Amino acid sequence: MKKIINDPKDVVAEMVDGMVRAYPQYVQQVPETFALVRSNQDSMKGKVGIVSGGGSGHEPTHAGFVGQGMLSAAVAGQVFTSPTPDQIYEAIKVVDQGKGVFLVVKNYSGDVMNFDMAKDLAEMDGIEVKSVVVDDDIAVENSLYTQGRRGVAGTVLMHKILGAAADQGASLAELAKIAQAVLPKLKTIAVALSAATVPEVGKPGFELADDEIEYGVGIHSEPGYRREKIKPAKSLATELLTKIDDELKLDPNKQYALLVNGMGATPLMEQYIFTHNILDLLAEKNIKPSFIKVGNFMTSLDMAGISLTLLELADSTWLNALNYPVETIAW
Repeated sequence: MKKIINDPKDVVAEMVDGMVRAYPQYVQQVPETFALVRSNQDSMKGKVGIVSGGGSGHEPTHAGFVGQGMLSAAVAGQVFTSPTPDQIYEAIKVVDQGKGVFLVVKNYSGDVMNFDMAKDLAEMDGIEVKSVVVDDDIAVENSLYTQGRRGVAGTVLMHKILGAAADQGASLAELAKIAQAVLPKLKTIAVALSAATVPEVGKPGFELADDEIEYGVGIHSEPGYRREKIKPAKSLATELLTKIDDELKLDPNKQYALLVNGMGATPLMEQYIFTHNILDLLAEKNIKPSFIKVGNFMTSLDMAGISLTLLELADSTWLNALNYPVETIAW
């Protein structure tokens, strides 16, 4: 294992410290926690707070999306491990402005349990809390850490839409309604060329031969649905888009947002080649996405691979929300 780290036990603490000191204009750390909140506290006044989080190793998710117009706070757990309920609870308390707090949770057993416990603690303090559990990964129904589908890169689009709505004054009930409307229209699937290596483990989460790929892997190196020999980018794009088409029933009379996401070790050159193929395939269906984003948004440490997300823009306000200006590290 070759990584630019010190003691593997200190990676999260040192990462959080480095991020806060590099970008003090965007984020600050809640003392004695790995929770990061907006530096511009005034931007949250009179508005519903939005909190997300999860295991570290997915950067820039989640702290890279903390800032005006997006998340109010993000809580970092240890690598590929849910943040603890007490740290989530501290973040909820900091961002609560009397209008309630909305939690965006990826569908992993530890995250769901710990965010629910934090929600209970907050409600005992009189803070109203609602939440959404994002399950956009269509690759497999159940996986190592989930009941049902996993929450992956599409979560970032959920952050963006809810963040814009909250910034414009949406109530807690309105945010819950938006989240439940977005959820079934949001679909993601990935392909991996190599697995992630957790620093404290020191070896990849699974092994692929030099000429192998695996479709449908999760962001914690969870298994996918098929391995085969590496193919050209167009073949990979065809496989992933076909799976999403099976779910969304792509329609040229509807609008879509497209997110192409690098898994951590995939050069932008390759991401743009893949995007080129996806856009060609969509054009064959007479579909031109109304919103496109390409880059590293929900990574898996040093995994080589790519994920494809499509969101059917069933409400015209969602496109406005995706284009809404934000002040964050990573959007």
